[in-house]
Amino acid sequence: MSTLSFHDRNNALLTPRGIHRTRVEWIDTDAAGIYHNSAVVRYVEAAEAELMRARGLLEYFPRAPRVRYEVEFAAPLRFGQEVTAVVELDRIGTTSMSFVFDVWGEELPGRPRVRAAFGRYGTVHVGSGHDGEVAARSTPWPAAWVDALQRPQGQRPPPS
Repeated sequence: MSTLSFHDRNNALLTPRGIHRTRVEWIDTDAAGIYHNSAVVRYVEAAEAELMRARGLLEYFPRAPRVRYEVEFAAPLRFGQEVTAVVELDRIGTTSMSFVFDVWGEELPGRPRVRAAFGRYGTVHVGSGHDGEVAARSTPWPAAWVDALQRPQGQRPPPS
């Protein structure tokens, strides 16, 4: 289950946030039932997808490759544990965006809720003609995308 919410940070514009809730499945773990580090990327990308889906930006993913990814692994997640991934848009530049994220392992019997991983990553916008080119170049984000990401939740775009 995923949701999109906003919060006020230092009197700045309200910042888009995507939230994805799931459970650690067996495929996400090693033989001891502890998650693979790569599962964090999937949880975070699911939260990012919800953020973009809620903004109507379905064409975002084929146009926004990751160019940088940094994660700190703070605690293990275990098979069957509920997980909450939170992604927040940190900055929109002319051709790039940066996001910050937290991945939480929810409470288990005898174990409190724990921050399992956190980090940041960056994407760039590439034009529609890149089709997997090795030397694809970044291009400015479409103005409509920037507007969609800067609008408060539920607010409709202005009439054209």
